[in-house]
Amino acid sequence: MGLRLGDIAPDFEAQTTKGRIKFHDWIGDSWAILFSHPGDFTPVCTTELAEVARRAPDFEKRNVKLIGISANGLEDHHKWVQDINEWGSQFGPTDVQYPIIADPDRKISTLYDMLDQQDPTNRDAKGLPFTIRTVFIIDPKKVIRLTISYPASTGRNFDEIIRVVDSLQIGDKYRVTTPVNWKKGDDVIVHPSVSTEEAKTLFPDFKIHKPYLRTTPLKVE
Repeated sequence: MGLRLGDIAPDFEAQTTKGRIKFHDWIGDSWAILFSHPGDFTPVCTTELAEVARRAPDFEKRNVKLIGISANGLEDHHKWVQDINEWGSQFGPTDVQYPIIADPDRKISTLYDMLDQQDPTNRDAKGLPFTIRTVFIIDPKKVIRLTISYPASTGRNFDEIIRVVDSLQIGDKYRVTTPVNWKKGDDVIVHPSVSTEEAKTLFPDFKIHKPYLRTTPLKVE
């Protein structure tokens, strides 16, 4: 059975571009995003990892650690980083500082069910599948809070991934949920577990649209 929301993210040890890590110890008290890419020296992946590096300050201020993974070895990872930085520099300062896991034996990719079972072109020379574009958002308790899987042909939208981090963190702190297309600073929804009497204290400016739909402005940093 695959990993589900609410599961504890499996722990593992791995070699990365920043040294050997034990995953749970590496996360520590932070949030973490584990994201796989099909292969080094490939076009879509180069654009993605450059964007993640460029957006590193946005993740850091949200207390989110980043870590990539593919079925390539460390030597390829280190060489490829130069290309990633060169590509990203067209759009802004880009310096890959987050670790990239070397998983040539696919043990971690298998543990997290990241391998491509769909695209026959997403294979190595031996016919073994590469990873798809999987994202796991993991909270400080090591609980999986979000999973997204993109096909190898489609680059991810990291604005959306940051948006989800904001939603999860605000929801944990303020007893709210977020509506369709919500962005940080927009009105939020009062959580159904909050009674109307409680809401009067917690959210003085809340509005009742339906008995089950109540919104409120929420000022957050």
